[in-house]
Amino acid sequence: MRHAALDALRGFAVLWMTAFHFAFDLSHSGYIQQNFYTDPFWTVQRTCIVSLFLFCAGFSQACAQAAGQSWPAFWRRWLQIAGCAVLVSAGSALMFPKSWIYFGVLHGIAAMLLVCRLSASWGRWLWLGALVAIGLGLSGAWLHGIWPELAVLNGKVWNWIGLISHKPITEDYVPLLPWLGMVWCGMATGQWLHRRAWMERLSLLPAPRALAWLGRWSLSWYMLHQPVLIGLLLLFSTTQKLTA
Repeated sequence: MRHAALDALRGFAVLWMTAFHFAFDLSHSGYIQQNFYTDPFWTVQRTCIVSLFLFCAGFSQACAQAAGQSWPAFWRRWLQIAGCAVLVSAGSALMFPKSWIYFGVLHGIAAMLLVCRLSASWGRWLWLGALVAIGLGLSGAWLHGIWPELAVLNGKVWNWIGLISHKPITEDYVPLLPWLGMVWCGMATGQWLHRRAWMERLSLLPAPRALAWLGRWSLSWYMLHQPVLIGLLLLFSTTQKLTA
């Protein structure tokens, strides 16, 4: 069962992400000058966008669990996400060979959905798991200062876990820690609402149809929006040169 309010929330995240990426593309193309890697105006936005996506992913898993989603159905959706993650890695390697995406948001979601599926029976303990995941992820640099042996976790082989002392050079990085905490928050919230039979009320909430539609097709939009935006900018740049 689809929930329009949840789809609309995901659709809002998609719309925000699209605007963010368009600004990034403008900067990368030289039309504006912004630092998307250190400027808090952009880094905070990125954190909020990723948090929304992951919260919705966890919430959706709670809904799927309540609806009795089978393992084959889970694997079909998981393979779609994992396949798209591979395509993102390949595309980013062409555009950013020195900072390609090897564990971005789709890679992270694929891994975290597996963890969510296996931890669905934790119930209220999901909240504790979320706090631990967020706490560990945010205290990585401090832990590295106490145990220098943790430096091995900074390498590509292990930094997908997220227990790092510094962010690796990559265009998108969404490791398990602390981001699994947001997925567990979403799942715990969804399970809490289902236990109280409030999901029926949630489904009655008014939701903008355009945002709900966007939320239902979020993976397709995610995969297509950047090629379209970059293509439009290239077309605009070519047109400018021809008419100059």
